[in-house]
Amino acid sequence: MTSLLTGVFCAIFSAVVGALSMAFSPMVLIALSFVSGFCGSLFAQLVMGRRR
Repeated sequence: MTSLLTGVFCAIFSAVVGALSMAFSPMVLIALSFVSGFCGSLFAQLVMGRRR
């Protein structure tokens, strides 16, 4: 379930970033991808109640 929630979060985040991607350099896009995965994982853990 946490993987599903992380995937949904990242998909929504990437749609927003994709709309703005013309304005960003490749390094910024890599950093945003990292932030997306990190925040998606935290979001899924919070929703599932498995926060450590």
